[in-house]
Amino acid sequence: MKNIVLIGMPGCGKTTFGRALAERLHRPFIDADAYLEEKEGRTIQSFFAESEKAFRDAEERTVEDLSARQGLIIATGGGVVKRQSNVVKLHASGLIIFIDRRAEDIVTDVEVEKRPLLKEGPDKVFTLYKERIALYRAAADRILENRGSEKEVLARLLYMVKSEGP
Repeated sequence: MKNIVLIGMPGCGKTTFGRALAERLHRPFIDADAYLEEKEGRTIQSFFAESEKAFRDAEERTVEDLSARQGLIIATGGGVVKRQSNVVKLHASGLIIFIDRRAEDIVTDVEVEKRPLLKEGPDKVFTLYKERIALYRAAADRILENRGSEKEVLARLLYMVKSEGP
């Protein structure tokens, strides 16, 4: 059974919708960032204190581990698409869904100070969105717009996943 891989900006809803999807489909949910911290024995913040490259290397190891498994619902880190090798591995084992949420919606309800790449403030959300939007779209098998109520978005996600088959 293929993995279902959720990609998108920090604060787009990957974890929220990933958990809900896993519950409804009776599949295991894995937040890739939490998995990375547990496996590596370090916080994401500690990796970024060293360098972004140190974090991206750890993220790549995480993607390799998770891509070797089947039947998971995976919420990736927002920058996973920055390395093409990650996208290739995730494609090999799963369906990649880009949860597209407008940057202006993210900045209104995400605590940016808790996110390493967003600690510079809300303007960073707009900058990252512009930098990454083409990467997200190129990596995605499907694009889900996160607009409307949580219930409506989840219903569209469920339909999208079920139409793909097992």
